[in-house]
Amino acid sequence: MSLLFYISSIVAILATIMVITRHQPIHALLYLVVSFMAISMIFLSLGAPFSAVLEVIVYAGAIIVLFIFVVMMLNLDKETALQEKKWLQPKVWIGPSILALVLLIEMILLLLEPPSEKMLVTVVTPRQVALSLYGEYIIAVELGGFLLMTGIVGAAHIGKHTKRNLHRFLQNNH
Repeated sequence: MSLLFYISSIVAILATIMVITRHQPIHALLYLVVSFMAISMIFLSLGAPFSAVLEVIVYAGAIIVLFIFVVMMLNLDKETALQEKKWLQPKVWIGPSILALVLLIEMILLLLEPPSEKMLVTVVTPRQVALSLYGEYIIAVELGGFLLMTGIVGAAHIGKHTKRNLHRFLQNNH
């Protein structure tokens, strides 16, 4: 169990470093998905399967789809379409694919391993998670929702503007 934990941790750290250092937003999002999956594997190796599933559904699923939607809204010109064709080259997706393959092999090994007496699994029901989130942490959950909504509205507003306004001293008056 500890070896799988360390492998997941290394994959999460590498993927997160790649998220920070990528120049293209789509490349960063691919590595962010791998990072979230690695964190999910960390939860699974520690005996928290419900937290692992929540990590995949909420972060690797919903949040990444939201980020990709915003990136798609902001890229509206023909040059971007040509650039996206370049992004589909194997050199772009081979890194995230290798890291995801490591996580898949690790998950298979973890699921095939017999349960250990050292690992005490505490069962957390969805009801307990809901009571925790919407009980004492309701303000944080609501603020997170407002923050996501503000980001979407801001991205939509920026995506609509095609005209560039320059100050009168910056314009060429020939």
